Amino acid sequence: MPGPAPPERMRPKGRRNSQGIRVDPEAEVTHEPRQAVLSALVKHKPGVLSEVSALFSRRQFNIESLTVGPTVDSDTARMTILIEEPEPGIDQAKKQLRKLVPVIEVTELDPTAVRRELALIKVGGEKPDDVNAVAEMYDGQAVDASTDSVTVEITGSKQKIDAAVEAFKQFDVQEVVRTGAAALERGPTTLNKHD
Repeated sequence: MPGPAPPERMRPKGRRNSQGIRVDPEAEVTHEPRQAVLSALVKHKPGVLSEVSALFSRRQFNIESLTVGPTVDSDTARMTILIEEPEPGIDQAKKQLRKLVPVIEVTELDPTAVRRELALIKVGGEKPDDVNAVAEMYDGQAVDASTDSVTVEITGSKQKIDAAVEAFKQFDVQEVVRTGAAALERGPTTLNKHD
């Protein structure tokens, strides 16, 4: 067969795998996971949450929290999805969400966006005055009380909720329920339905 002999052939620079195939260094780069808050405007109809969660399950995206609720427009709902993925995974999540029929718009919120979550913390009721004092430290309030337990409501950042749960451990925490993050971009920027 005509052509250069093996020692005379061009050899591309770069690393090769065990099969002798050249490995692209960019493709081999590993990306550190980061948290991203995705905000999605969706059609407010049955089955949308199921479609979105099925997409994330199929693609094996790690959902930290997912909240959904109606907006000022009765035809739309807003989802706030907190994921932790490497950069390519976050980009892929946004692209895949945009492909779903009920999804109107998707954006990644800036890290400085307003993020809040709500927690209900049920603790032992032996020291209600002390429980109320700790609740006030975290701008919370008791929403239910009996001789056996007190339930406190706290709203704020994830860090504030974490600190409150830690502080209430002295009263024997019986249950904790957290909503996950709800988030909005700061300033006049809004996520709008495109007509």
